[in-house]
Amino acid sequence: MLIDVNNLSKQFTYHKKEPGLKSSVSNLFRRERLVKHAVKNITFSIDEGEIVGFLGPNGAGKTTTLKMLSGIMYPTSGEAKVAGYVPWERKKKLKQQFSIVMGQKSQLWWDLPAIESLNLNKYIYEIEEAAFRQSVSDLTDLLDVKELLNVQVRRLSLGERMKLELIAALIHKPKILFLDEPTIGLDIISQKKLRDSIKEYNRKEKTTIILTSHYMEDIEELCSRLIVINEGVIAYDGELDKVNELFNQKKRLNLQFSDSITRDALTNYGTIIDFDSYSATIEIDRDKQKAHLRAMLEVLPISDFNIGDIPIEEGIRLLYERGDS
Repeated sequence: MLIDVNNLSKQFTYHKKEPGLKSSVSNLFRRERLVKHAVKNITFSIDEGEIVGFLGPNGAGKTTTLKMLSGIMYPTSGEAKVAGYVPWERKKKLKQQFSIVMGQKSQLWWDLPAIESLNLNKYIYEIEEAAFRQSVSDLTDLLDVKELLNVQVRRLSLGERMKLELIAALIHKPKILFLDEPTIGLDIISQKKLRDSIKEYNRKEKTTIILTSHYMEDIEELCSRLIVINEGVIAYDGELDKVNELFNQKKRLNLQFSDSITRDALTNYGTIIDFDSYSATIEIDRDKQKAHLRAMLEVLPISDFNIGDIPIEEGIRLLYERGDS
């Protein structure tokens, strides 16, 4: 396993502060100490070449986990090995084998052309000149930004800057790439181009990638496996296309009507998801779908219908909301 995590936990301590001068004075002598369990005993492993979606609602523990796996943050307890190394020991050989890209943080020098930051990374990662030139050429061709290397970073669009951020992260050909919201703030076209580039790079280099994103298109296009974390606990770890098997007691029934009907006409058959008089989507119990459909066909002017699973995005939302997570 290239990444192996066992019972990893991270806690943060902080102090409660009530508003007002009296509370401020009181806190000088006695403060209430609180503990936030950001990550709770998570365990998983990832093989070489996998692209794994790492999802969860805001505050679920995603970025905290990535920071521990990249050595930025020490855990409270537990173990982890990344490429055979303990990440928070920050060994030089490990630093040369991974990169982390955060959509809201930049590693490029704002006032300099991007090529200057790439040259700096060349020296940091001790890349030979010939290998460096070849990597820059290959990556700028892949991401179609060769003409932007000598442009001041502050003058680039967000999409252009993110492509160059990715190049800076890949310049030393890492075995592992942590991507934390890499497409945040990008327009649809830029998101698509960045996803295509990541997919192609993974195909060529077999780089292991852990991706966090709030955009389902990122996950569906890039990831075959999904890890869902909620309130610091792993709620799901498995194939992306099997998420809905957890909720297979429900089906989505899409209906088209030849005449208008009222919303009340559907309330006895399931949960109404969408309705506009001539069409509707309802969620029904799997074991009752035949009986409900037969009854509706007898009394409603149905001109067409189809039955499908809960969409993947909806399945993930349900995972977020599961009480046992």
